[in-house]
Amino acid sequence: MEQISGPPAKTGTFYQTPRSHPWRPTMGYEAVEVTPLHEQPITNQLVASSYSPSGMCSDPVTFPNLVTGFERNPQHAARAALYTRYTPNEWTTSNVCTYADADKNRNYSEKVRSEAVRLMRETDEKTSQGQRDAARRLGERITDITFWRNELTTELEKLIAESAQLTDTKRNVQKALQDLEPPLHIAQECLYHRESRKGIELVHDHVEKSLLVEVDNLRASQEKLSQLLAKITKQLADCRAAQHSLEDDISHKESALGIDSICHQLNNYSRGINYYGGIEKYDPTVSTPGTWSGSSSTRINNSHSERSKSCQLRSDAESLINAVATSVWDCWSNTNNAFNNRASEMLEAKSKMQLHLHKTQQEIFDVEKHIELLRKAINDKSNPMKVAQTRLEARAHRPGIEMCRDNAHLRLVEEVCTIQDSVATLHRKLQEAEAQHQQLLRTKSQLESNLKQKVDALFIDREKCMGLRRSFPVNNTIKY
Repeated sequence: MEQISGPPAKTGTFYQTPRSHPWRPTMGYEAVEVTPLHEQPITNQLVASSYSPSGMCSDPVTFPNLVTGFERNPQHAARAALYTRYTPNEWTTSNVCTYADADKNRNYSEKVRSEAVRLMRETDEKTSQGQRDAARRLGERITDITFWRNELTTELEKLIAESAQLTDTKRNVQKALQDLEPPLHIAQECLYHRESRKGIELVHDHVEKSLLVEVDNLRASQEKLSQLLAKITKQLADCRAAQHSLEDDISHKESALGIDSICHQLNNYSRGINYYGGIEKYDPTVSTPGTWSGSSSTRINNSHSERSKSCQLRSDAESLINAVATSVWDCWSNTNNAFNNRASEMLEAKSKMQLHLHKTQQEIFDVEKHIELLRKAINDKSNPMKVAQTRLEARAHRPGIEMCRDNAHLRLVEEVCTIQDSVATLHRKLQEAEAQHQQLLRTKSQLESNLKQKVDALFIDREKCMGLRRSFPVNNTIKY
């Protein structure tokens, strides 16, 4: 029986039989060995009625005896024997017919032999031609497989090289992303340090604006690099998928090339050839030459597309890294310049503050001397006041009419009033001087406090902040 599905089973050599019959030619369709029964002579005893099986519809065969007869008397037997003889004409005719049949059979046999020889030659030629054509087709197939295998191998090498370059670009992006952490940390530390300023020094100045711009730029750069890193990771996965597809196709083509090469080298004298019944009816193919070459072409085109995307992504990554590094460096430089300018302004303000403090201290010293002079002047008016009042008190004891409002009395009264006015004026001036002295002391205190705040702010900006920003924390600033 022929198989319905699945690979054909090996049936063996059915073109040969173990025991051929001399009276029957060996045919290709004989696949079963016929074992004859044991030869036994047929006798009357074996076919006698007593030995015949039950159910036979006819009597057993009997052979009459021509000499003695069988169920006949001898006369009847002789008579029957004369009737079984042939005439000479019949004998001659029989011989002629036998000769004619022999000639006819020989002629027919010769014709059969010639046709068989011609058919053998034709089949041999057809078989040889078919085998050569199949070998030529196998050679063409091997050429096609070799071409596509080489194309796939070349594309695979290019894809692997591109994947390696993209991996290097990924490492550069990761390094750039890590290199943004130190500047961001330093900028935030500078903002935190500047928050410790006191009083009027808590100014939203250009330095703080530059620091805020730098922090925003660093965070935006981190976001861009993170998005680029995600794209590169996805592209690497796509390239790996395309690489796996190419490797799988190359593996299949290597296997097919090995099988077809072995098939191309087979001949009629090769070892291992055998019969596989029904193999021509088993069709395991899943593609046509068009779809086969189209599949490899699609994989190559897909790999080429992934390589183009990877190349564009590498270019974008390099441009973005350089742009980020340039922007970070510009913000870093602008902030440092703002720190330097602010330090210069604060040094100038500190110098002016120190000058005003020195002048204020000198003025306080002068005011204190002036106050002492005013007090001395007030004290100096004591004795003249005593003299004038003593004179008036002494003249008040003049007797009788001598109590005259004369010019001396008027002048003494005027002198006392004048001294009293002078003392009052001096006291007012003394109060003003003392008030101004207190104001100068307050001014001095404010100047000293402001000077301390400016010194502290200058220390924060120039020592703490600029101490962190003296060197850029990235080794290579433009190209990683």
